Amino acid sequence: MSPFGALREQLLGAADAFADAPAAVPEILSGLVDDVDRALREELEIFPVCHHSPASALAMARRLRDKQPKVIYLELCEDLGPLLGELRNCRLPVALQAFATDLDGFPAGWGPLSVVAPITEASAEYQAIAYALETPDVELVLVDRSSDHVFQWQPREEEAAAGHAAGEEAGLHGDAVGIEIGDLRPRFAELEEHLLHHGKVRHWSEWWDQYVEQPLAGADYDTYRQVMVLIGSLFRRLTPERGDRLARDEERERHMWTRMREHLAATGADPADCLYVCGAFHAASRVEEFGLAGGTDYEITPRTATRWLYGLIPSSQSAIEAQFGLAPGSVSIAAATWAKAVSRGGVQPYRLDGQKGARKKKAKAAPPAPAAQPVTDKLTGFLSSPPELDGVDEAELLGWCVDIVRLARRNGYLASTADAIAVYETSILLAGMRNRVRPTPYDFQDAAVTCIEKDSVPGRRDVRHLCEILLGGDRIGQVGYDALPPLARDVYDRLEPLGLDLSKRTVQRALLNLDADPHLQPCSQLLWMLRYLLPDGAVRPIMGSRRLGERSIQESWDLTIGQHQRAVIELGYEGVTVEQVLEQRLRRAVWDPKATAATTLSAVEDSILFLGSRRFTDELGARAVELLSAERSVDDAPEVLRRIRRLLAHYRATEPELPGWCEAFVTGGYAHYCTLLPSAFVADDTGVRQVGAMLGFLFSMESLALSLGCDRAQLELAVQQSHPESPAKVALLWAARSQLGLLPLAELRARCDDLLANPLVIPSFPLYITGFVQALESVPSLGPFVVEVISKAFARLPDSVLLPWLPKLITTLRKEAAELVPVLVREAGRTFPAALADLDAWTPPWTAGPATVAAPARPVTAGPANTLLAAHPAACDAVAALLGCEGGWGAVGAAPASGAAGELLSRHPSTATAVAALLA
Repeated sequence: MSPFGALREQLLGAADAFADAPAAVPEILSGLVDDVDRALREELEIFPVCHHSPASALAMARRLRDKQPKVIYLELCEDLGPLLGELRNCRLPVALQAFATDLDGFPAGWGPLSVVAPITEASAEYQAIAYALETPDVELVLVDRSSDHVFQWQPREEEAAAGHAAGEEAGLHGDAVGIEIGDLRPRFAELEEHLLHHGKVRHWSEWWDQYVEQPLAGADYDTYRQVMVLIGSLFRRLTPERGDRLARDEERERHMWTRMREHLAATGADPADCLYVCGAFHAASRVEEFGLAGGTDYEITPRTATRWLYGLIPSSQSAIEAQFGLAPGSVSIAAATWAKAVSRGGVQPYRLDGQKGARKKKAKAAPPAPAAQPVTDKLTGFLSSPPELDGVDEAELLGWCVDIVRLARRNGYLASTADAIAVYETSILLAGMRNRVRPTPYDFQDAAVTCIEKDSVPGRRDVRHLCEILLGGDRIGQVGYDALPPLARDVYDRLEPLGLDLSKRTVQRALLNLDADPHLQPCSQLLWMLRYLLPDGAVRPIMGSRRLGERSIQESWDLTIGQHQRAVIELGYEGVTVEQVLEQRLRRAVWDPKATAATTLSAVEDSILFLGSRRFTDELGARAVELLSAERSVDDAPEVLRRIRRLLAHYRATEPELPGWCEAFVTGGYAHYCTLLPSAFVADDTGVRQVGAMLGFLFSMESLALSLGCDRAQLELAVQQSHPESPAKVALLWAARSQLGLLPLAELRARCDDLLANPLVIPSFPLYITGFVQALESVPSLGPFVVEVISKAFARLPDSVLLPWLPKLITTLRKEAAELVPVLVREAGRTFPAALADLDAWTPPWTAGPATVAAPARPVTAGPANTLLAAHPAACDAVAALLGCEGGWGAVGAAPASGAAGELLSRHPSTATAVAALLA
């Protein structure tokens, strides 16, 4: 007969006593007892645990010393087993991680895939791991689904979210899927709300601490085991049946029981020497595969071809809380509870040999394992007896109150001894109102906030945060050097000449005098690459720069690599060295479907700065040529122009000749922009900045393009076929025609004068000015004319017209041509007088008449050149008309040339005569 028969009858009698109770209540109550009976009757001993529970860790340590099992089956991803030995080199908490970037069998939007399993010292899983690794002849077998199966069983309706943590608050875990042992929380919202309301607590973590952790901390093993299974059964039976989460949990249970039966069959281990550690929710499983004598076999699907990488990353208590939905500070309180229980000497925990941040005590000889005792009913006495009244620990509470006042003073609060007394009394009062004899840390937090914080927070930390710091703080783990991947160890080794302790989480300043200490040059190179690869703030330059054509003599860096150890570790999943990772990222960037010529030129520049590989740079440059010829828009034309100019200047200064891809980019870009120019001038979605950048590319690269075989007629035809309508683009076209010689300067000046004289055009005249300013990119010689046009506008327009469109002119120039306004200002500085006193007598050069500037006629000295020009005046007349010069031809005198040159020609006339005959 079942030892829980009396309890079952008692519960059924209670259900019958409620006349209006639903019919399902007797079934649920009896089912709870059945689940407990079934779990305890199983031949393989099941140890139910809760995630990061001090009570579970204490019970685990006691049970391991009593039973001394030879095989431990642990609910943890089976492919994470090789990482467990590396925990010796770490400071807890850390997280086991599986990481994958090359996906096969999963939606592309899910990548990269990441799974983390955080480990803290105050957890039952760490006690089991430490016992198994430190005890000879003990085998630890991980039986949960693999990391690959975690994502195989994910619902695929939303490819963008394969599984994510709680946003940015997840901190060190990023967006990884968290794996926990024993997620004990009601999955029925009404049940959780009911428990919180009647328990007079704010959140689930406080309820669990008050009603489970504290009663079970000192309970014997049988009581702990039965109560945990009972709670797991209750939450399981009240879980919605149609939920995807319950279906995945049942799949996990089938997987775990199948793996355990396979291991027992392969090794022949005695189930009496084995221990199965799983969540209390899974201990109350009702799947057919439950137990060693399960009726059916479960077929485990094969893994996909996705290549998984494994390692350890630092974790923190706040990251665990955020990822698993725990209340802030709950993991810190659990760690403090664990430390207090250990210090009392009631239990001797297991610790890995060499574990950082932990003191290992000399283990005593284990007593022989006691004989198995028959299962007895412990639930009836536990549920029926009132809780043991634990008196107020006055020393502990007084210490908290004094310390929180001290912390509050340091953080700007006006706290005093009276506040410490008030916190003490309020803590006891709150505990009494909540039916507690002993104030919990949560009561102390509420009392401190009420008595100290008042209505304002003077600094960055509020009182609740100070209480978390007081009770243990946000302990952050660290992965030891020996447990790091090769890339991370290489980074630490290469930065060793800096003489800094990179494991520290504080900001460290590195000073590099590259002239005095040339051996630090490799460190500088590595720091610039890390700045490119790591998140913002990990490696921050204070002094020094890395650009084409520049070399820093001295550099200063702020390094927080200790805070960003996770990012450095995950770089190790991408390659063996930093250079390899950088090359892979640049290659992925240029071959991305959304890559453009501008982004590829940026990758070319980064390749030159950081890698210095000519072969790889040429590969990226060839990709830039390919992308430019395939583009059908000119949105990135300004960026393309800026970057190709910088790259051409770099190669001209450092190389004897341009690389082949540069020449191909110039010729291809010349033909490409000539083809798109007419449509860009009339397209409404193409801005004046883009058109100006196109013209800047065509005119500034013209000489190089023509030398490489391009035809100038292509550009002239493109300009002739352009017929813009917007004022800014019209001004750009005029400037381009002027540069090509199709529009004389005098005619351009006349057109601008007509615009100023037309009242209908004056409101849009700032747009014309914007176009002319943008033309300075492609026609720098037009600077004096642009100054002239703006000066005429300010001189001729009345205030009633000028003042309304002056703000429009300023905002338009700031928006469309901010980088070219300094060029315009420098040109104006050369045009206008430097002193204010000279302004009154100054006459603008464009207002002076022909008589004012005409020079007195001087006789033209006779000679072969002057005679030739006078005989054929057409060429000079054309140049004079183009430049806007006025005047006639003077008479050529017969006087011989004066000076030493004239005397030489007179003495030897044959040379001059021969040249004249040749030119004639």
